[in-house]
Amino acid sequence: MELKALILRAPGINRDADAALACELAGARPERIHVNRLAEGSVRLSDYALLVIPGGFSYGDHLGAGRLLAVDLIHRLGEELERFVADGRPVIGICNGFQVLVKAGLLPGPLRQPPRVTLTNNESGQFECRWVQLEAVSNSRCHFTRAIERPIEVPVAHGEGRIAARDEATLAELEEQGLIALRYVGEGYPANPNGSPYNIAGLCNAQGNVLGLMPHPENAVLPYQHPRWTREPARSEGDGLQIFRNAVRYAASL
Repeated sequence: MELKALILRAPGINRDADAALACELAGARPERIHVNRLAEGSVRLSDYALLVIPGGFSYGDHLGAGRLLAVDLIHRLGEELERFVADGRPVIGICNGFQVLVKAGLLPGPLRQPPRVTLTNNESGQFECRWVQLEAVSNSRCHFTRAIERPIEVPVAHGEGRIAARDEATLAELEEQGLIALRYVGEGYPANPNGSPYNIAGLCNAQGNVLGLMPHPENAVLPYQHPRWTREPARSEGDGLQIFRNAVRYAASL
């Protein structure tokens, strides 16, 4: 049976087609669904095996990156979304989608607790658009990063991607609890494009079924998307596809 992936659409989201292609290449059947259809009940989140919140500038980021869509999800879909996560179904938020998950309280969790982290302006004070290297953190609980044993290359494109925690103890807790899923490879700027402490590029929840990351794996699924594709040995696929394959494989195991 083919797994269905819900690609969330909302005003300002602009990477939904890219996310849909990534899910399709990974073996799922993507459907791009507007948040209003979920809220009115004409589409049910429970009918899907995977939820993707893509990147973009949801609601124009007028009250801060991802905040309005986060409020929308909590107040219009809160219980349904909580059940989806509690059932262990995979959720991935990319860039603006990561900001949404953090500001909705889904990352790093637990839900309905005071937030431990937020995402704020890049340390450089400017929008960063470049390719970066990521490594999967070996002790992470994250199901999306299983068997990623070498650094992968994907692009970033964000202005507010720096992790800010309440204090140093909170950062240590994230590491000890296995909630840091991905790190930028290399020290300092530009290897770490936003200045996040511990080189954090992505976080997961305690169940490991919710992942948020600032880089864009959905824009690194085809070999010719890589800027050096004509100058290096031929690739069969882009590095980012591994993350979506893992998501589909995990969803199929539930």
